Amino acid sequence: MAGPSASFTMTIGPVPFKDVVGEAAEDDDHITPPTEYGDIISTLPSINYLGRWVHYQYQGGWVIHQRIPGVLSFQRRFTPRPGDVLLASPPKCGTTWLKALSFATMARAAYPPNSAEHPLLRLNPHECVPLLDDLFSAGQHDKLEALPSPRLMNTHMLHSQLPSSVADNIDCKIVYICREPKDMLVSLWHFAQTISPIKFTDVFESACEGKSTDGPIWNHILGYWGASKTSPERVMFLRYEEMILDPVDTVRHLARFLGLPFTSAEEAAGVPANIVKLCSMETMKAVEANNIGTSGIFLKFPHKSYFRKGVVGDWVNHMTPEMARRFDSIVDDKISGSGLSFRP
Repeated sequence: MAGPSASFTMTIGPVPFKDVVGEAAEDDDHITPPTEYGDIISTLPSINYLGRWVHYQYQGGWVIHQRIPGVLSFQRRFTPRPGDVLLASPPKCGTTWLKALSFATMARAAYPPNSAEHPLLRLNPHECVPLLDDLFSAGQHDKLEALPSPRLMNTHMLHSQLPSSVADNIDCKIVYICREPKDMLVSLWHFAQTISPIKFTDVFESACEGKSTDGPIWNHILGYWGASKTSPERVMFLRYEEMILDPVDTVRHLARFLGLPFTSAEEAAGVPANIVKLCSMETMKAVEANNIGTSGIFLKFPHKSYFRKGVVGDWVNHMTPEMARRFDSIVDDKISGSGLSFRP
């Protein structure tokens, strides 16, 4: 097995996280949240988001109370390796799809995408790619050391919350995905409904005020957008709507960015298209592991809830034209001058 200092293109990872750690990653008996940051946390501004969950404001974003110790722990304890790949995103912006596509692309030598034994046909994508926010919050970050390089990981942290050992590391790569903010809100609302009844208008109003989990959404997007412009060789910026238009080309672009371009033989064999088919909504919805069980350490979300529609423009079924204009105006104002736009 390759060690931490092995070359990115010469090692065997990634492998499914659950195959390495088993059930322990979500076992309540193994949850030991770090307690040494209480003095710092006590000084942070806080809100009671939607009247249900305490969030703390830290370095440009709102972090739910269960994860704020993890953000602080990650900044102080994470030891990067050459070849690490971090998938970053706001909640409900295509994270599950990006996890599947990235895992299938990076691990294609060990797990051909057309194999009936592929890990994504027996595991949920969130069981293949660990969420750092939860692991560090639960005191389970040592499990990352068992993963062979290159490691594939995920976070919802803002770019401003990443330690310089990650954000400025030429040996680590970040792949970021975002989505049209109105669609993100609708997806977030549906997702939250699986654990607690919530009014969409409450989610909407909080977002307009810049108060949301891992928000404000514009801070999240702008941080990674700016990093991708400054260091395009280290940060790849993806938009969900563009990925849907041409997912096969997206996979090619992703493979090149990760230093693992498809060979002419792979292209001839249709490997990029096979990866897209494997990770499609249709295929994923038919996988048993995506219809039973839950993911998450502090909040348990049904696997089935990660595969609702995946369409563009669903916001029209939940927002009035006035609501849409109001939110568009707020987002446009916040990202003005960045060169980024979500309007036609």
